[in-house]
Amino acid sequence: MFSEILGVVLMFILLFLLAIPLGKYMAKVFQFQSTWLDKIFNPLDQLIFKIARIRVKEEMNWKQHLTALLTINLCWFLIAMFVLTNMSWLPLNPDGNPSMTGDLAFNTAISFITNTNLQHYSGETGVSYLGQLTLQLWQFISAGCGIAIAVVVFFAMREKTQTSYANFYVLFVKSCTRILLPLSLVVAVILLFNHVPMTFQGKDTMIGLQGDTVQVSRGPVAGFVAIKQLGTNGGGFFGPNSAHPLENPNYLTNIVETIAIVLIPLALIFTMGHILNRRKLAWSIVGVMTIGFFLLCIPTILQEVKGNAAIAKMGIAQPHGSMEGKELRFGAPASAYWAISTTTTSNGSVNAMHDSLTPLSGMFTLLGMMVNAFYGGVGVGFLNYYIFIILAVFISGLMVGRTPEFLGKKIEAREMKIAMIIALLHPFLILTGTAIASHVYAHNPTAYAAWLNNPGYHGFSEMLYEFTSSSANNGSGFEGLGDNTPFWNIACGIVMLLARYLPIIGPVAIAGSLAAKKYIPESAGTLKTDTPTFSLMVFAVIAIVAALSFFPALTLGPIAEYFSI
Repeated sequence: MFSEILGVVLMFILLFLLAIPLGKYMAKVFQFQSTWLDKIFNPLDQLIFKIARIRVKEEMNWKQHLTALLTINLCWFLIAMFVLTNMSWLPLNPDGNPSMTGDLAFNTAISFITNTNLQHYSGETGVSYLGQLTLQLWQFISAGCGIAIAVVVFFAMREKTQTSYANFYVLFVKSCTRILLPLSLVVAVILLFNHVPMTFQGKDTMIGLQGDTVQVSRGPVAGFVAIKQLGTNGGGFFGPNSAHPLENPNYLTNIVETIAIVLIPLALIFTMGHILNRRKLAWSIVGVMTIGFFLLCIPTILQEVKGNAAIAKMGIAQPHGSMEGKELRFGAPASAYWAISTTTTSNGSVNAMHDSLTPLSGMFTLLGMMVNAFYGGVGVGFLNYYIFIILAVFISGLMVGRTPEFLGKKIEAREMKIAMIIALLHPFLILTGTAIASHVYAHNPTAYAAWLNNPGYHGFSEMLYEFTSSSANNGSGFEGLGDNTPFWNIACGIVMLLARYLPIIGPVAIAGSLAAKKYIPESAGTLKTDTPTFSLMVFAVIAIVAALSFFPALTLGPIAEYFSI
């Protein structure tokens, strides 16, 4: 067990050792400074700019950035719907997988363009290779959009008055070609050398350990897995996701995939520090996020190492911890660490079944998605944290009797109204969706019996988890829930749409509004936002919002389940 804990510590150290230089590299890319990859990718960038007729030097205001983002996402949604509903007759379908129904295709298309990758289908049997490649492309696109829009906000935060900054299309292309593509190539090659498939051939015949013949699905897996992790997408090529041995064969691949989950979200904070020349502010943000991560990760690891309380009451020893739903090749600590990494970001991939986590561990994964600001998704993680900064600055200003200012710009009623709407949207979507689902099930449990394999406290947690995952653009699930039904497909699709784009529109609108205001240089009375005191204030705001919003629901689910054992 000590070696397994040591493996978790190693992964966390390696994460920071890679994220710090990556953040500096990304800052150079977005500020058009020379990098060692220029000779390789400059021709590709120029080709894309020429074909798409992108005016590289033309800057946009915040409304134009949002218009560009929403327009191209609508186009991608329509393309995805066409492919998913016509897979049966389209090419690259060696296993003869059927087309999706309209409601399932609606859910899946929204899921992948919103960087959620909630999967109400089983990957190897529910999608053709063309469908998988289309979804793989959307994993690049959705992550690239997230990075680009975060960088738009970084430029808007600069200490000067401005109404236009950067070009969304340029930032998007560079996010894909200079960051996601090279990193994905590195991860994919590592996976290939560890026997992750990368082929267009169909099922292969293998002999199982019991001597029986088994038809095993395969496909272009290595490339799919690389971008699913790096882009905080999380959608699995196979139904069991990274618990499947062909997605995650050994402990080395598990280390690589676990680090990839948090790498870009963390590096982007350092990128912000370089672009704004405020490295102390970046470290302050990283400090709050890391403390929050530890507060969720450490107790989850301890819970899983301690074992299942129900099994312990029967006098059964659990020397390896709670191993239900986990892979022996990873163990309880690495599975718990992955569970918190994937839910504090909007990744959602799994190397163990979250439905089998002990009750309090399940609660901590829920909290990671409910807060949705400790590292968070690629790009949008910072945008969620940005809302909490605005709230903390405003509250702090009221406490000391000064006009709230952030980076030399006054925060007024307009910005606060937007921030409060976005802060309340997340709990509204989660709690309203769960309440509707609970009402429907409670009033006709016979008709909806297929929804829940575990009625009672755990069944409530399964429904709460599904809407939390959808609203956090996460995509993981308590898979005891029968979710491939019109209700869940449509309800979760609507939640994913609202939870993806409104929390992008709000921060971009706030940043655009502040950018256009007169810059006020710092003075002796200015509230500094890069100090431990202010960091504590932000953490307190996050904790209060999460506690007041979600504690009653958690009490009805995982907490009640814990005390019922």
